[in-house]
Parts: sequence; C-alpha cells; structure tokens
Amino acid sequence: MAGFGLTLSNRGVNLGLTTSDEILDMAERADAAGVFEHVWVGDQMMAKPRMESMTLMAGIAARTRHVKIGPACMASFPCRHPVLLAYQWASLDILSNGRTIMGACMGVPESQNLARIEQFNMGISNRERGPRLEEGVEILRQLWTEESVDYQGGFYTLKEAFVQPKPVQNPPPIWVIGNPGLRRSAPNVIERNLRRVARLGDGWMTTAWPPEDFAELRRRICEYANDYDRSFDHLPCALYYNLNINEDREAAIEESQKYLENYYTPQRFSRETVEGWVACGSPGQCVEQLRSFVDAGASDILLRFPSWDQSGQFERCVNEVLPHLT
Repeated sequence: MAGFGLTLSNRGVNLGLTTSDEILDMAERADAAGVFEHVWVGDQMMAKPRMESMTLMAGIAARTRHVKIGPACMASFPCRHPVLLAYQWASLDILSNGRTIMGACMGVPESQNLARIEQFNMGISNRERGPRLEEGVEILRQLWTEESVDYQGGFYTLKEAFVQPKPVQNPPPIWVIGNPGLRRSAPNVIERNLRRVARLGDGWMTTAWPPEDFAELRRRICEYANDYDRSFDHLPCALYYNLNINEDREAAIEESQKYLENYYTPQRFSRETVEGWVACGSPGQCVEQLRSFVDAGASDILLRFPSWDQSGQFERCVNEVLPHLT
C-alpha cells in the first residue's frame, strides 16, 4: 500500500486561512498520529507568497521526531544558488537526524500568478528554469558527498567548493517534480519533462490526475530510465493531492473550490478540476478515489485539506480514511 504525507498550507498564513501556530501544531500531530510517513510545506516567493520553506521546515524538525520533512515542491529551486542551498539543506538534514526529502521543482511559468515578477527580480528567464534545476540537482549531490567540488555548467562555475558539515544522509534523496499534461502539453515538452525525472530523480512527485494519466506518466518515466542505465520501478512515485471529507459531497466540492481559488488567487478552478484533484465526499468515497491512484502506481500520496476546518479534517482523515488505506 501507499505511504501518506500531510501537506501543510503555509501560504494560508498570509491569506488568513491558517496560522503559523496551527501549522506547527498540525506537524506535531501528524508526527504523533503514526499514519503519516512525511510532512510537507509549500515553497514559492513572489509568485505565490508564503512563509519561507527552509525556515518553516527547521521549525518542524524541532517539533517532530519521526516523520520525514520536505517541500512539495521547492518552486524557488532555480532561484536559489546551489552552494547556499546545499549548505542550508545539509544543516536541516542534521537537525532532523536525516529525515529530509528534497522536492526539486522548476517553478511555474512566468505567465502564471506573479512568477514574471519573481523571475525578473531573481535574475532568471523563463527558459532557464529547467536547465538551472538540472545543474542544481547535480551540484547538490556532489557537495553533499564529495570533499571538494569543481563544476563547470551553463549557469554555475565552482572551484574547490565544499559543504561542511555533511548531511546525515549520504546523500539526502531528491524527488524531481514533473507535471506535464498528457492532454495539454506538446509531446516534446512531455518527454523532456519526464526524461529529467528519469535521469535525475531519486523519486518523482506530481499532481497528475486522473489515475490513468498518473499511470501512463509513470510508465514512461520507467521506460526512459532504462536509457540512462537506471531503474525507476521501485523508486517513489508520489502524488500531491487534496482531501475534503464531508457526507454532503456537494458541500465538500464547494468548499474545496472556494479554498483553492483563495489559495491560488487569481487562478480559477472548474468543477471538473476540483473533482479530479480533490478526494471529496464521505470517508468511503474518499477512500475509493485515493485507492484508484494507489492502483495506478502511486507509492506515496501527499494530502492537503482544502478546508477552513484544518483540525477537523485532520481528525477525520486519521480516523476514518487512512486506516482503510495503510
């Protein structure tokens, strides 16, 4: 069966949807519940403003003992210099006693939200996002495992660079995010995205739905991995998903839609999107929807609650949904 993670709505702090105290309390409750394997936070700067992820994850590391910790996803990855990020991440891995998972992401296109402003002020162009991600992943792994690193890339040049102290994990795993739309993206874009995951990832994270699309994308990643003398068959393939439990399914859909539109302002969410990306309804209906992704090959499912009742949704998830899936 799949492993489950709790995704905390740290963007909700500046939107009035939650508080910093509630976020840390939820992380602590997830750690104590025994049904969550990991806890995740969002990451973005100006495009989707929120509490800074590295700082928040350090706070979570201090409040937990068992769950793994990571960003879902680190959309600011291309904006962060890999030497500084490797240094910060090594310290986070030490503070958490080796419980980190990096979720490396190229971020959102400049046409979405305020990404254009973020990319301009951070000095990167839209076309650089993917290549910067690739170089960054390579550099992180070298700095985490080697005593001295020389590197010559298109964006970064290192000479005798090093990170001390080293992380507890040797090296910390890096899950590469890939969200190409089978029905909306060009074939070359889909292949380039999935090949990046297949070549660089210790795992894959995606928001892909419906289950048939998730299964097809996973199949292609496993196929492409063979071209790099790798096997992806037993590596994590994680789904970033949402859950709203309510016997009144219409009420669950309505609340999820309003919450997501507040969270991702000014993006609009159709009913079709909400029903596809949120497990809505009674516990039994939610279990059935989540199980369809497990059957499609999801090794891990990261759950966020698109609801103003974060605590109530947490309790129902732990007591009424996850026992039927773990």
